[in-house]
Amino acid sequence: MTVTTCWESIKVEGGTILEKLKDLLHEGNVRRVRVQHQGRTIAEFPLTVGVVGAVLAPVLAAVGALVALVKDCTIQVEREVPADTTTKEAQ
Repeated sequence: MTVTTCWESIKVEGGTILEKLKDLLHEGNVRRVRVQHQGRTIAEFPLTVGVVGAVLAPVLAAVGALVALVKDCTIQVEREVPADTTTKEAQ
């Protein structure tokens, strides 16, 4: 089975961004996360298989400090999607 990637954009308010990032970490199919404000990337980090919360805690703390300064952000998420599901849906 081959795997492809796709990007998804999620609009969030400053107060809820850390909760949303934590939810994304637990999903398991997320490869990369970008946090953008007004079209500028303010944080970007890869999520590799086997990375645990303790390793990402400093990253989340840094993102939290940055996001505290802005009102709203967009989280862009790169996900792994099995290629078979897209071909089956098209048929």
